[in-house]
Parts: sequence; C-alpha cells; structure tokens
Amino acid sequence: MKKIIYSMAVLMMGLAFTACSSDDDNNSDNNVSEKEQAMQAITSQYVNNVIFPIYQSLASQTSTLFDQLVEAKSKFRTGTLTQGDIDKLCNTFIAARSAWEQSESFLYGAATDFGIDPHIDTWPLDRTALAKALSSAEIIEDLDDLDDGGIDNARALVGEQQLGFHGIEFIIFRDGKNRSLAALQGVEDDEAFEGRNITGEQELVFAAAVAGDLRDKCFQLEVSWLGDKAPKAHQERVEECEFPTTVAGGESSYGENLLNATKAGSTMSTWRGVMSTILVAGCSNICAEVAGQKIGQAYLGTDPDYIESPYSQRSYFDFFDNISSIQYSLYGHQGATANTNSIMAYLQKYNAAMADDLKAKLDAALAALSTAKAGTPFVVDSHSTNAKAAMDAINALDDKINEVASWIAAN
Repeated sequence: MKKIIYSMAVLMMGLAFTACSSDDDNNSDNNVSEKEQAMQAITSQYVNNVIFPIYQSLASQTSTLFDQLVEAKSKFRTGTLTQGDIDKLCNTFIAARSAWEQSESFLYGAATDFGIDPHIDTWPLDRTALAKALSSAEIIEDLDDLDDGGIDNARALVGEQQLGFHGIEFIIFRDGKNRSLAALQGVEDDEAFEGRNITGEQELVFAAAVAGDLRDKCFQLEVSWLGDKAPKAHQERVEECEFPTTVAGGESSYGENLLNATKAGSTMSTWRGVMSTILVAGCSNICAEVAGQKIGQAYLGTDPDYIESPYSQRSYFDFFDNISSIQYSLYGHQGATANTNSIMAYLQKYNAAMADDLKAKLDAALAALSTAKAGTPFVVDSHSTNAKAAMDAINALDDKINEVASWIAAN
C-alpha cells in the first residue's frame, strides 16, 4: 500500500507556523507587510491556477473514463468492441493518471483528510484476491449493477487494494502496451488467474465499477477544493454519495481555507504558514515519497514488488508528473517559467541565489526523469543507473525545498 509520511509534514508545518507568528503578524515594518501581501497574491495564483485546473481536469478525465468503460462493457457483449475503443480507453486513462500525479504536490487537505489517497492509488494490486473475487458470479452480478458509479458495497466484495487506478490499469494494459482485443476475447492468462477461466466481459464489468468509484472520489476532490465553483452536476453527485467536502470544524472549501488565511474561520493563521504548507506538506512530501518509496523501495530492495504502474510500464512518467507538480506549485501555474505571483518569483526578489539553486535542482530532477522515461521501464529494471540518478536528484531537490521553507519562515 502507498505509504506517505504525513505526520512529519504536519509537524513541520506546525513548527513553521510557530516560527513566523511573532514575526509576521505583530511587526508593522513596511517590508514585512510587503512580503505578506506578496504571499497572499502567491496563494491566490497557486489555488486558482494550479490546484483548481488540475482537479477540474482530473474530474473531467475520470468521468470520461467511466463512461468509456461502461460503453466498452456494452460493446463487448454485443460483439462490437474494437481495438480503437480500447486504445481510446487507454489514452483517457493516461490523461486522467497524469492529472492525478500532477496533483500530488498538494495531497494535503481533502485527499488526505477524506482518505481519497490511497483509496484511488494503492499498489501493488493483489491479483490473487482479484482473481478469486471475479470467479464469483454473485460478485460479478453486484459489480455489474454499479453503472451509477457507487462502489461502497463492492469494496467489501473485491477488497480496497483492487480499487482505483491500478485495478483499471491491469485490465486495459499489459507489458507496457494497450490490451489487445484478442486478449480480452480470450481467457485471462495472468498466472494468478490460472484455472479460473475469467473472461474479458468479467474484467470489463470490474473495471467499469471501479472507474465509477474513481470518478466519484475525484468529483469529491474537485468539490472539496472548488466548492460552489465546481460544476453543478459534480456537486450533486457528491451530495448523492454523501461525501464530506469541507474543512473539519467549518463550512469552508479547502480553496477558501487557503485563500482566507489569517481571517476568522480559516485554519491558516499566517501567510508564512500557507507557504510552509505548500512547500513542506506539499512539495517536500511528494519528493520524499518519490525518492524514498516509489523509487527507493524497489531500487534498494526493501520491497522489490513496490512498483507503481507496472502494467502500463509508466512508472517514470508518474514520477515525472509528480515533480512537474512541484514545478507548478513553485511557478504558480502549469508552465515552465515562474509567474510574477509565485514562490519562485518571490525568492528571486528576496534571495536570488537561493532561487537560482532551487531552479537548478528542480531542472536536474526533471532532466533525470526525462532520461529515465526514455530508457528501460522501471518495472523491467528497477536497479538501473537512471533510477539512481533520479532518486539522488529528487533527494537534492527535497533538501533545497526544506531549506527554502525554513528561510521563508524566518525572513
């Protein structure tokens, strides 16, 4: 299962809040006031141009994926499913997957508070348990009734470790390629399914049900952050599912909570606290996960099977999107240059040397992952020099991010 060290991030956030409280809020110096105003503008740019559009894309892509899988299930039964339909499914999955991975520098908040991660992103897939579940006609019948997307009952039927992206990935990808129509028309040949005669129809029934749950959870993320700005249909679906969407103890969306920092009702008491949240609970946390767990578990031999996206063989693409997520958080938008209202621009103004070093380490991490993407897939060779280079570069970026967070908290 995906393991993320949130407790340390939360502790560091708390320390940052304490460190800045006496400096930021009680000092009337014009320079401090200027910095506070800059941090407020940074937060607005970050929330509206990084978090909102990525969660909107994630909700849209997972909704399309669900619709396409329901259609694929129907077409399979009528003998009209084509390879083109499967390829379209795979392309939508990749787009949805990319949006999710690009959101991982802000897993704090709704994704954590409501257990959405790891609910939709747990690995490795327990193929033996899945094979057993799909062998049950009763379970298949129950899953087949979930075209409305609800899966609370199915969780108990197939097990939570089979839900989310990777359950679907197993059905529509194999060995780094789109699943072939011929393979779906035959009997599942994965070794965990030996002797069970699981058909493509049963697999698509499962994938469509899981995609419904994935869509609903991504709607929950979108509504939790955007509040009333989310599409009305998505809000209504989340209400129908009775999912919580507001910050604990209040009625604010997670976006409002950040944007209204220092005001009554927000859990954020200072703007430096917001910066610490973005940098430590967000960016540093995903650095530590990618280097120490997503790459490190397999590379160091701690858990050789702990490999993300093994069926599509897109682990390095996931990692690249994770570090791109950091870039967007630092640059204030989904681009390769810093917006005027961004953490990177703030650093460039107040500590140019630190800004240059941060950019260099960010560029180095992305470059290392670009090289890795073009080489042997991680699932094929998790001990490659490319894996080591990427891990080292991401660790160096993590160290610099924490240094930046400490500097902003103290200055």
